[in-house]
Amino acid sequence: MSGIRRFLDSIEPQFHKGGRFEKFFAVYEMVDTFLYSPPDTTRTAPHVRDGLDLKRLMSYVVVSLLPCILWSWFNSGYQANLALAELGAAAPGDWRTGLLGALGVGLDPDNLFANTAHGFLLFLPIYLTTLIAGGIWEVIFAAVRNHEVNEGFLVTSMLFTLTLPPDIPLWMVALGISFGVVLGKEVFGGTGKNFLNPALTGRAFLYFAYPAQISGDQVWVAVDGYSSATPLGLGAIGGMDAIAESGLTWAQAFLGLMPGSLGETSTLAILLGAAFLIYTRVASWRIILGVFAGMVGTTLLFNAIGSDTNPMMAMPWHWHLVLGGFAFGMVFMATDPVSAAMTNAGRWVFGILIGFMTVLIRVVNPAFPEGIMLAILFANLFAPLIDYVVVHINIRRRMRRHVRA
Repeated sequence: MSGIRRFLDSIEPQFHKGGRFEKFFAVYEMVDTFLYSPPDTTRTAPHVRDGLDLKRLMSYVVVSLLPCILWSWFNSGYQANLALAELGAAAPGDWRTGLLGALGVGLDPDNLFANTAHGFLLFLPIYLTTLIAGGIWEVIFAAVRNHEVNEGFLVTSMLFTLTLPPDIPLWMVALGISFGVVLGKEVFGGTGKNFLNPALTGRAFLYFAYPAQISGDQVWVAVDGYSSATPLGLGAIGGMDAIAESGLTWAQAFLGLMPGSLGETSTLAILLGAAFLIYTRVASWRIILGVFAGMVGTTLLFNAIGSDTNPMMAMPWHWHLVLGGFAFGMVFMATDPVSAAMTNAGRWVFGILIGFMTVLIRVVNPAFPEGIMLAILFANLFAPLIDYVVVHINIRRRMRRHVRA
């Protein structure tokens, strides 16, 4: 990296500190030094409570997302190839199927490479659109504010992409990530100053602005004209009986062999990422266990109450864990170190609130069978209040202890 900088310094002084191209060179540095140790380190932390270098922090999160990314390639391609095989001669083609056919890869759902290649072609345009559209906003704000371009957006772009259906229009991807970056983060000052998770903010904007294009039965399998409901959607309509009639087993749901968002289907891949994040101490295990405990406790309460008209009340907790985006949100979204609670006790409260709200939305609200996205955004709003209460309770406890002494 130092050799490249010396070369550029010799031919173009504008790449120096304070030069007109400094911000664009910073983007190159961010990409080039992702897998290498640069001679200079990040000068600012993501927030004042954490002194961990931002580059290393975000690099760990990217590594933890690799199992989800790889599974998204396989499963999205597998679901598309299954649909094409079912439709047979009536299956509509697109540039992906044409390219795979021309390369001799084929569209066999029993072929691991064919599924992965097809899924990669589904994932790549969405991710590149996210990276380019959001990256432009990051560079603009960094240039205007004279800030560094950091690696935070690299994680945001991956998280945002993995929450999207594989059949989403690309213009909608650009619009969603622009909303998440600009109004979810940059208007509050950038990385470390936002109180909402920017990836979830962009995803929520798309859901409420374009619900027909990002929900329903026709967006989860990337084949035009093919309809397939997610298991969580089936459960909201017919309960566990509808899921059983679809032929889906709990083991298949745990592995992720079902329609859904690109990176949210495989609980196994998500838990592998969770183990890495907890081992490296990037994610708070208190938040993860708090979300899990809140979900289990609320589910057991609804199971005990029961209902003759609401089939979701009978869904057991181990099914809530593997359906929808619960596991993905619990591990990667709820543990965002910027928008989550900071105190240890507050993290328990924060996590339990998310688990409780998720099941409450899934069971009580018939119009929105997911729940985890709104639950996390709701908890983000209360995270500062939770920390405030925890700190003042500790202050009062210490004051009483000193008075007694």
